[in-house]
Amino acid sequence: MSFRKPSRRHMLLAGSGGLIAAALPGTAHAGARAARAVEPDIDSTSQWNARPPRSTPRLLNRRPTKIVVHHTVGPNTSDFSRAQAHTHAHWVQDLHMDDNGWLDSGYHFLVSRGGWITEGRHRSLSTLRGGSSFVLASHTSGQNEQSIGIASEGAYHDGAQPPAAQWDVLVTLCAYVCGQYRIAPTQIYGHKDFGTTLCPGVIHDKLPQLRSQVAASMG
Repeated sequence: MSFRKPSRRHMLLAGSGGLIAAALPGTAHAGARAARAVEPDIDSTSQWNARPPRSTPRLLNRRPTKIVVHHTVGPNTSDFSRAQAHTHAHWVQDLHMDDNGWLDSGYHFLVSRGGWITEGRHRSLSTLRGGSSFVLASHTSGQNEQSIGIASEGAYHDGAQPPAAQWDVLVTLCAYVCGQYRIAPTQIYGHKDFGTTLCPGVIHDKLPQLRSQVAASMG
């Protein structure tokens, strides 16, 4: 019997609370950036076979200053597979393009209930890896030109809690985004901080915990 090498996603979840130390060899440039988290597995738009955007996403040649967390208000599915994460990414893109009339998915990244990360708006992943620019998305009115939008699959405004795998990977992704863009973990917000909305539900109440765990994972 052959065994598949564990993915970076699963290695990140193997530690206590899904956290890992950031100061690993090769993960920081001396004198240029603070220690940062290891890049998690992120399925690109090509990997989940996204529709092409209606037009080329606008590139902002500066770093964002904050992260805004959302929930997608989709079903709280018990299907934790990678295939479901891709199905969810399609659902969000179709909703935003067909119902909202946007050029592409409004979020930069999506985190599934099973702990899989998918790229939302095209070019979000490549610019994140570069660390000096980002794509203008459509997730938070008044904040799109200065923030990264991350949405969690599911509906959390009626007391439901995000599964452990989803929460752990949300921490990991936020830590990576903070490290790449030099965003302080204190600059992680919820959608409702900037408008009249219930989004991201109970996750908003957990923001102090999220900020604390992101800071710990960054060392």
